[in-house]
Amino acid sequence: MNSFNTRITRDPNRRFGKACVRDLRISVGGVLGWLACGMTPDRIVFDYPELSLEDIRACLEYAASREEREIPVPAFA
Repeated sequence: MNSFNTRITRDPNRRFGKACVRDLRISVGGVLGWLACGMTPDRIVFDYPELSLEDIRACLEYAASREEREIPVPAFA
């Protein structure tokens, strides 16, 4: 069982149904965006103490899992 299955939730009444961390109003996309901007996991947890390092790893695992299921789009020549 993937660890994100217990940490990443979706609720149509929260954040427009986007994937969130443990029913919080912190979206997976938000966490990924902070990481992409250069924030370290430790800094994210410092700024958002309701999150844990395991939550951040679950966001990465969730994103990797979604990427694996993506349908490839042929490149234009």
